[in-house]
Amino acid sequence: MSKTKIRYVCQECGADSPKWLGRCPGCGAWNTMVEELATKPAAGGHLLPPAKPRPVSQVDGGSVPRLTTGIEEFDRVLGGGIVPGSLILIGGDPGIGKSTLLLQVAGAVSRGGGPVLYVTGEESAAQIRLRAERLDKINDHLLIMTETNLDAIIAEATAGKPALMVVDSIQTMYTPDIPSAPGSVGQVRESTGKLLRFAKECDVPVVIIGHVTKEGNIAGPRLLEHMVDVVLYFEGERNYAFRVLRAMKNRFGSTTESGLFGMEESGLTQVKNPSLLLLSERPQGAPGSIVLACLEGARPLLIEIQALVSTTCFGMPRRMAAGFDYNRLILLMAVLEKRVGLMLGNQDAYVNAVGGIRIDEPAADLAVCLALASSFRNLAVDPHTVATGEVGLTGEVRMVSRIDLRVREAAALGFRRIVIPAGNLSGLKSRQAGLEIIGVSNVVEAMEAVLV
Repeated sequence: MSKTKIRYVCQECGADSPKWLGRCPGCGAWNTMVEELATKPAAGGHLLPPAKPRPVSQVDGGSVPRLTTGIEEFDRVLGGGIVPGSLILIGGDPGIGKSTLLLQVAGAVSRGGGPVLYVTGEESAAQIRLRAERLDKINDHLLIMTETNLDAIIAEATAGKPALMVVDSIQTMYTPDIPSAPGSVGQVRESTGKLLRFAKECDVPVVIIGHVTKEGNIAGPRLLEHMVDVVLYFEGERNYAFRVLRAMKNRFGSTTESGLFGMEESGLTQVKNPSLLLLSERPQGAPGSIVLACLEGARPLLIEIQALVSTTCFGMPRRMAAGFDYNRLILLMAVLEKRVGLMLGNQDAYVNAVGGIRIDEPAADLAVCLALASSFRNLAVDPHTVATGEVGLTGEVRMVSRIDLRVREAAALGFRRIVIPAGNLSGLKSRQAGLEIIGVSNVVEAMEAVLV
């Protein structure tokens, strides 16, 4: 094996240096120099002989068999199951349930798909055993390995050829080729590169857990997300039972799918009808409450939007939003004051998406506006009414995508009216029996139709 040398490369412009510099000599950016190997091992760097080029016409184009876990919500997000040889990265806030989810996946695969190697660098084997007992995933095909040396891990996995390997987490792993501490940018990148080569050459799917920063991004170089095949984010509020698994990148399927889970004492359970569960405790006839028809990925979801508007006791009114973008709330309140005439300049305003679900799509604008107006005027919205639509700066209500899915979900749960953008009326493919569809072109029309 050739001698290992380290160089420092700027992540912005690619300039290199034999020693670490606080400021890049090429582009002048600060703290962008990260370590990497200047020379690779002369032998043993690959597990198989180098591949030879061949015509694309001779490449087998058959469908790739997927490894199904039996957890439908997890398989749906991946596009039908785990593809052999794929490298999957999952991130999320600390304590959100990443390790619990992957231990359930590992236990399900080990009972039907073959042995699973669960590698942990953060917990002891006894701790994993206790969690596996709580999740009822104890079996002889679930193998636990407490190791942080990636070379030893890959050697064990190469000899055992598991059906699936889980690494918890990539920030605790290290490779002896780089002398820096585990978790550094160079270690994370080089470790991920070795796992990628192992997954592709041995045709073993690998799932790695990544820590996230305080901004919610996966820690480490951005290159990490470009190297892997699938990037998943596990999201949710700790104080709520709901968890959402989203695909931010998927080379083998769609990124519009999402999986919904509920955190219970026995682990994560799949939520089959989330809309019914989210609306189970909705108050009847309360001002400031309305139901929103939104999309969680490609899945329609009905969520209660609550708003509270009250005269401020301070010189500067407060604005707070839970589950909804704060800046979007400020924008919508300005539209209500300028275009509708609601005097909200001296009013505190609080908006909450009930259930801990984070709403990111603009289709929630109309429901938020109606909830704010309902609370300000102290007029209740008909409890059998649903609203959806994007609101522009001139007060117009713009079209939303996949209106048929939203309308069908509202009809399935027994709602009698749905307020949608007027532009979506012509795009409806079918009318739902017992559901009145009201098209509105601006916020004023929506308020006249909803507030009685």
